[in-house]
Amino acid sequence: MTEQRADSPGPRRAAPATDTSLLGIYLNDHLAGATAGTARVRYLLRSCRGSALADALAPVAAEIADDRTSLLHIMRRLDVPVRRYKVYAGRAAEQVGRLKSNGSLVRRSPLSTLWELEALALGVEGKMAGWETLRDLATTDDRLDARQLDGLIERARRQHATLEALRHKQVVVTFRAA
Repeated sequence: MTEQRADSPGPRRAAPATDTSLLGIYLNDHLAGATAGTARVRYLLRSCRGSALADALAPVAAEIADDRTSLLHIMRRLDVPVRRYKVYAGRAAEQVGRLKSNGSLVRRSPLSTLWELEALALGVEGKMAGWETLRDLATTDDRLDARQLDGLIERARRQHATLEALRHKQVVVTFRAA
């Protein structure tokens, strides 16, 4: 194979593929977070079933589950294997998070709902950062679909805005004088 000088016209060489060793760790960590977030939002939906909060949260919950599926498809396209122990760790972390003290032993406290909305908003921020990282990589890795990632980023922004609005409403509910 002959080398071509950098200043000579000719076929453009493809950029090297993304290093999947560190990317695999990164994406599996995001998968663990997505697993925890999906379980958390489903738990919150069950906990507030029949309320205005559940009605507002249901579309976000469906999108969060879809985003986890999108992440799995992207990992497959990048030939990044799923590390099951990280998925299990995400599930375990979500369940341990339910043990947090909420000021009520027998029934659900409004503080639990506020904490869960905060946790979900933070998780969506992390997911958005992950999508943005992949979007940056899409400029040099043609296995990543920039338009798909742009859509996922925009969807995460909308989810975050919805969760923040719900969180602000829950602050009033949680801390109003009895």
